[in-house]
Amino acid sequence: MLLKKGSSGEDVKKLQAKLGLTADGAFGPGTETKVKEWQAANGLTADGVVGNGTWAKMFPVETPPLVVTTAVTTPATEPVIEYAGSVKLDKLKGHIPDAVISQIPAVMVTFGIDTATKLAHFLSQCGHESGGFKIVNENLNYSKDGLRKIFGKYFTTDEIATRYARQPEKIANRVYGNRMGNGAETSGDGWKHRGRGYIQLTGKDNYTAFGKAINVDILANPDLVATQYPLMSAAWFFAKNCLRKCVDASPATVKAVTLCVNGGTIGLDDRQKHFNEYYALLK
Repeated sequence: MLLKKGSSGEDVKKLQAKLGLTADGAFGPGTETKVKEWQAANGLTADGVVGNGTWAKMFPVETPPLVVTTAVTTPATEPVIEYAGSVKLDKLKGHIPDAVISQIPAVMVTFGIDTATKLAHFLSQCGHESGGFKIVNENLNYSKDGLRKIFGKYFTTDEIATRYARQPEKIANRVYGNRMGNGAETSGDGWKHRGRGYIQLTGKDNYTAFGKAINVDILANPDLVATQYPLMSAAWFFAKNCLRKCVDASPATVKAVTLCVNGGTIGLDDRQKHFNEYYALLK
């Protein structure tokens, strides 16, 4: 998201309506002045430029309402975690960042990741993939040798790899171009829809489907996957592809879920360690 003097379009109209201006879709001096006034009044740098931070504060996204549930045990199902004011979620404090814990109830409601087994599998995969809930953007800063080793299909010679080495945007556009709903390399879709979030949501098709699932125009601002929805996007992917594999707490299931998320078993020992940790706290 980047709106400034000279910008135009539907986002500018939405901005102008918020500021009480005539929504003509043209970001001129009057809109810039109002933006500066709004930024100053809301503790932001009054530069008149609407980036991700200003937009997110101006149009905060409402999370789904939490529903207090009562755990019901049946022979065929595991008790659902009572997450509203739950002591069990409180036990995750010190093991998972508070900012992540605060988002857990919403993903439990929205995507049914609502038992100790399911949640432990989900969080352990997120924790590993994001380096302890710290990484929300895919690192594509590869050397020539790294490109040849990891993306050899797309960098078949040293000469090609050298032309792309240490240029993340170019790398993403080549590697992700013409697949996952992305346009050709020259379209820039590969970079625009690169991996973001705690399980690295990737590709225009996934971004589109996730946006529809939460009723937010993610394609208009793909960075929202990293800045506002790192856990929610991961939960969407996990529920769609891997939740059905969370049948029990066995090492075999941890491996199966890892294969689903990662496509291989890289980091399996670390994923298993985190699963054991979270499951012991949640069950």
